[in-house]
Amino acid sequence: MKPAYALFPVLTVALLLAVAPVHASSKMDNRIEASARKSYVFKTYLKGDDIKIQSRDGVVTLTGSVLEESHKSLAQETVAELPGVKKVDNRLEVKGDRPAVNPDLWLGTKVKTTLLFHRNVNAIKTEVSVKDAVVTLRGDATSEAQKDLTAEYAKDVEGVKDVKNEMTVSGASTSAAPAKTLETVGEKIDDASITAQVKVTLLYHRSTSGIATKVKTKNGAVTVSGKAKNAAEKDLVTKLASDVNGVKKVTNRMTVAGSK
Repeated sequence: MKPAYALFPVLTVALLLAVAPVHASSKMDNRIEASARKSYVFKTYLKGDDIKIQSRDGVVTLTGSVLEESHKSLAQETVAELPGVKKVDNRLEVKGDRPAVNPDLWLGTKVKTTLLFHRNVNAIKTEVSVKDAVVTLRGDATSEAQKDLTAEYAKDVEGVKDVKNEMTVSGASTSAAPAKTLETVGEKIDDASITAQVKVTLLYHRSTSGIATKVKTKNGAVTVSGKAKNAAEKDLVTKLASDVNGVKKVTNRMTVAGSK
């Protein structure tokens, strides 16, 4: 029979092996929670919401409340794209008005959210009001092109019947191309936030809402895949994704129905 002290090395190794995976898992969970809080989406769009993030072995549970329905989707899409995340259990509650209670208010929120994601329009200076699904836009645009693009994006939001564009052009530029934003903007936005913005953008636009599109982002470069009904639909996905905040480049690998 072996002395009791002879078993100590064996027990020590066994304990180390048992503790090591737990420690590694804990570090990964802490990293996931921290990355979510530091993400562009959480710091920019969700900063006014009460969201609690808890990760256990890569399974993230979101609890608390958000002011808008779109914020619930944004939070989930962002967290789902973080490294190490296996699954997201979204238990967030919406404290604001629900679509069934005030459809016009809900529609206005969708339009505002869509405009916020696009860099070639100025969502901050654009006032959005909705009555009977008819959107009225007011505020300042830097050019006729930006004014027209704002109306184009608003009109393509799912549920909008018509758009009255009462925006005024206050900038000196009236060129055909929208004003470009600083290149440095893309470097400040994390990949998970870019992917979330692109996904929600494609979901809210009626022209792309029905397309099953997969979105991946690496260092600001977005790759979309899936199926499009025609070439025009595929091109529209590229156009919308290219104008999302932080996107540096879009590679469209979607296949067109009927093409070989």
